Amino acid sequence: MITNFDKLCAELEKQELEAPTGVAVPSTYAQLLAIYLYQNDLCNAKFLWKRIPQNITSSNPEIAAIWSVGKKMWKKDLPGTYQALAAYTWTEPVAHIIRALEEKIRERAFNLIGRAYSSVSIETVVNMTGLSKEAVLQICRDRKWELNEDGVTINPTPPVQPAPLHTSSEDQLFKLTEFVSFLEN
Repeated sequence: MITNFDKLCAELEKQELEAPTGVAVPSTYAQLLAIYLYQNDLCNAKFLWKRIPQNITSSNPEIAAIWSVGKKMWKKDLPGTYQALAAYTWTEPVAHIIRALEEKIRERAFNLIGRAYSSVSIETVVNMTGLSKEAVLQICRDRKWELNEDGVTINPTPPVQPAPLHTSSEDQLFKLTEFVSFLEN
């Protein structure tokens, strides 16, 4: 099982381009569509969906199910995304991509909650993460988020952002000078 999705994506794109009849096998389309969603590359996912031949999309319910997840992601409908992910019994090799996608969406949701809210209801966190209340409370404890005395709201802490690499003004000026010199030649 390949877990390097960038490498797998490149291989699948190559398979699609080099398909003898110009049409790849359905599993190639399914995996590629799922990987685009995993990468949050919704534009490429949409273009792929549009170029998959109609007979393949209509005869392969898994591809349609993957795209239903993509549509929910496109609309930023987190609860709907989790429902679409759970609504289909995924087959391998797509299943491991979908599991990784669900984890990634959930992690993005927790990071968003941490950045966007100083106080949020547990119910909102449940809706945004697709988890049970008990699971949300456990993850909040693991992240050291504070549960208010009312037992209904949480005070999240923002995720730690890596310190940006700063270059000195002189370095920036030198790079700009080099670039302008290059353009003039």
